[in-house]
Amino acid sequence: MPCVTSVDALAQAVAGFVVEDQVLELDPAAVAAAQGSVEESRLLLLGEVHGVRENPLLARALMRAFGLSRLALEWPEGLAPVIEAFQATGTLDDHWLLWAGDGRITAGHLAVLAERTAAGPVPVTLFDGAVGAGWGWSDRDEAMAGRILAAAPPGTRTLVVAGNAHTHTEPTELGVPMGAWLARKRPGVREIRINYGSGRYYNMRPCAFARQGGPARRMRLHQEHGTLELDLPAAEEAVVPQRSELWPPARTES
Repeated sequence: MPCVTSVDALAQAVAGFVVEDQVLELDPAAVAAAQGSVEESRLLLLGEVHGVRENPLLARALMRAFGLSRLALEWPEGLAPVIEAFQATGTLDDHWLLWAGDGRITAGHLAVLAERTAAGPVPVTLFDGAVGAGWGWSDRDEAMAGRILAAAPPGTRTLVVAGNAHTHTEPTELGVPMGAWLARKRPGVREIRINYGSGRYYNMRPCAFARQGGPARRMRLHQEHGTLELDLPAAEEAVVPQRSELWPPARTES
């Protein structure tokens, strides 16, 4: 079942998700570029399509490959107390911000956040937030970049994961994305984009990637014409929390 509607069902999906190492083929030029991003800016960006089961495992693999100690996610900052308590106790409290269904939050992400090492659970920053009156697309992305920079202690090496429209480090037809705002403050930051060869994802509903021609690709980090790309040959749908009621919930007068 690609979506769940109760905290109990979500907790079961988290418990059933196997957090396993991903074997990445790392091309030397791509490794040098990614390491340069980390050394120069203390940041590495990962652009995803939301709702893919493998996304959190790829993020985990990159953190281990490049010595990153903090994970920043495009989740509502209002969930921070819920996630902090979940990492501390293993119990996930219900909150209306969990249930948007757009694939940013998945059972796999929660399983990775619950993983404990000798240093404890991975420190996490949730950097999406409320949109101000009259804000445009670029304003929201500037605010997201500001939250990322404000949250990381000096010297912290952070993997920033967001939808791939937000991780470009140059302006696009949409405006100035988060990655470009970060690049203005942290020159040298680089973006890795996940290439999904085929398969499915869940964003509000089950969706399919258009199958790309040629033989199946390896799980490989490489650099093409200056762009860092992480190939995922086949994607699976993530288990995504989603409810059909109004989002956000309507207030009732007492």
